[in-house]
Amino acid sequence: MNKTTLGVISGNRGFFPDILARDGREEVLRLLEQEGYGAVCLTPQETKFGTVETLADALKCAELFKKHRDNIDGILVSLPNFGDERAVANTIRLSGLEVPVLVQAYPDESDKMLMGGRRDSFCGKLSVCNNLWQYGIKFTLTTLHTVAPTSESFKADLKSYAATCRIVKGLKNLRVGVIGARPAAFNTVRFSEKLMEHAGISVETIDLFEIFGQAGRLKDEDPKVKAKLASVQAYVSTQDVPPASLLKMAKFGLVVDNWMQANALAGTSVQCWTAMEEFFGVVPCTLMSMMSNNLLPSACETDMTGMVGMVALQLASGDPSAIVDWNNNYGDDPDKAVIFHCSNLPKHFFEEVKMDFHEIIAGGVGKENSFGAVVGKLKSGPLTYCRVSTDDLNGRLRAYVGEGEITDDRPRSFGGYGVVKIPELQKLLQLLCKQGWEHHVAVNRSHYGRAVVEALQNYKGWDVYHHQA
Repeated sequence: MNKTTLGVISGNRGFFPDILARDGREEVLRLLEQEGYGAVCLTPQETKFGTVETLADALKCAELFKKHRDNIDGILVSLPNFGDERAVANTIRLSGLEVPVLVQAYPDESDKMLMGGRRDSFCGKLSVCNNLWQYGIKFTLTTLHTVAPTSESFKADLKSYAATCRIVKGLKNLRVGVIGARPAAFNTVRFSEKLMEHAGISVETIDLFEIFGQAGRLKDEDPKVKAKLASVQAYVSTQDVPPASLLKMAKFGLVVDNWMQANALAGTSVQCWTAMEEFFGVVPCTLMSMMSNNLLPSACETDMTGMVGMVALQLASGDPSAIVDWNNNYGDDPDKAVIFHCSNLPKHFFEEVKMDFHEIIAGGVGKENSFGAVVGKLKSGPLTYCRVSTDDLNGRLRAYVGEGEITDDRPRSFGGYGVVKIPELQKLLQLLCKQGWEHHVAVNRSHYGRAVVEALQNYKGWDVYHHQA
């Protein structure tokens, strides 16, 4: 991930101790550097102690932020004392930046409540937030109303907030692509391109006929085809896969790579069956797995909105996401389920992985036409899940988000599979059925649920359900 850079507003108010503002600004900047964040902040040469208190200070800080607008991912408002709420709000408005804003207020110490040591940031935060609300500026709160920057609580807040910044930035002007038409049997993955466009997400399309046609023109000895073939063989074990199938995958993958580069696409969804197998002779799963593993997420069955969920999770964690089915119960534990796909999951998810034929599709098109699936058991560990969908009836995007764990349970299965444990899973499943959610869900090996909810709900304005125990 690129370094997250924050514009820092250190608030001040004249009749509160200036020394607290001076020391607080320095402490926050030290912490950001230690935690690996970039910072853009006024210096003591530009305003008193480099803080923001007056309209003149706000104008200087706004101009500074404008100069660095391409690098600033979010704004941190720090209140070492009460702070001037108008100066804070004016700075953000005048800067013109439309980025997430985190408001942090220092805690008072119970033995320093007289003038000279008293902060009143507790009260000042309420005033700042009131003004941000009046100005129509969206903002994020720390878990605790007042919190010291050096505390573990604030470090966790900062980590989550930085992920929110990455999601908001990454979803802005996002370009994605659909390869092929929606499989006829999958009404589930219908979506509205117009609602996606309204949300700032552009969708490019290409017909499978064009992909097959361009692949058919490629020569076996083409150096680019050979290089793509080598990358496939280096990615996953192909021991039992016919060479002819691997060559078809290489050609298909090369055409898709070129199309994505030409259209500046950040992810894809693919018509993965059954025209692909009947008329081209492979499944695209390994190629999709490779793209997702390289942070170019690719979803099955033209599930474009599912892929947007993959993007959001990937932006939060910096690691690959996968698309899976909510597929089976696991014994009689109501909080466990099997997640599964056939599969195209990125290698990042697996304990061990190999390429094989697609056991579901092979029954209809023949084993020889269905090589290319990547199969194995998922590694145990943390899980965040996210489903994005277009709510066409109400004209908006919606999502649900939650966290759980991938367990070490080992069911006997084919494809890519694992068991997850999610608190109050039955409550979630009831909601999914009643509200018409898809059977697909995007997953990531991390815990970033709070950050995803904050980005999609607060800053993007989507209708989001946050599943919690």
